[in-house]
Amino acid sequence: MRFINIKAVFGKQIKETLKNKEVLVQFLMFPLLTVIMENMIHIEGMPEHYFTGMFSSMYVGMAPLVAMVSILAEEKEKGTLRVLLMADVKAAEYLTGVGSYVWAACMLGSLVFMATGGYKGTEALFFLVVMGIGIFISLVFGAAIGVACRNQMAATAVSVPVMLVLSFLPMLSSFNKTLEKMAKFVYTQQVSLLVNPAAEKLIDMGNIGIILVNILMVTAFFGYAYQKAAFD
Repeated sequence: MRFINIKAVFGKQIKETLKNKEVLVQFLMFPLLTVIMENMIHIEGMPEHYFTGMFSSMYVGMAPLVAMVSILAEEKEKGTLRVLLMADVKAAEYLTGVGSYVWAACMLGSLVFMATGGYKGTEALFFLVVMGIGIFISLVFGAAIGVACRNQMAATAVSVPVMLVLSFLPMLSSFNKTLEKMAKFVYTQQVSLLVNPAAEKLIDMGNIGIILVNILMVTAFFGYAYQKAAFD
């Protein structure tokens, strides 16, 4: 892969995001909501930084996945991707450029969560590492959906249910014990447990194992989608 092509795709996405409201909203919505809710809503008995914990895990399940799907599906449908590939940008370079851009943009959002959640020192570092891993899994998942679907309509039909499950499962599982037992095998639930400032941090080999299995499954799905769909 050539770094100059990856850099060019990265720069292109920065410019395009300012025009793509759907992607821009994904990057900004939850960080802004967290700042507003943390500063305006104070209910007796509510855990400290409750909204930071809730919205950060929802952000992991929604923003990178929807952003990747939206970018890939739109550029495939409009023919922009075909033009790039004809201009000697390889598919792997394009996906790396888009993926690194989405990851970086989402990590900027994570810095907002870190600040509103009052994380400092090693806690802040741990928070960013967990968020970074969760964001990576979601963007690979989104990339798989994006390359597998031929147009925006199909991509939306597939990505919306997936996004809703990943984003809201951690919150819903807190109200149902059966759902909680099932949710623990999903990476967004593990992210929620590990980054929630109101929860006790109980990281062990179980947490790590579940996250690693999720990474392997999503990567395998992406590999299959990439080989089948290609960029014809």
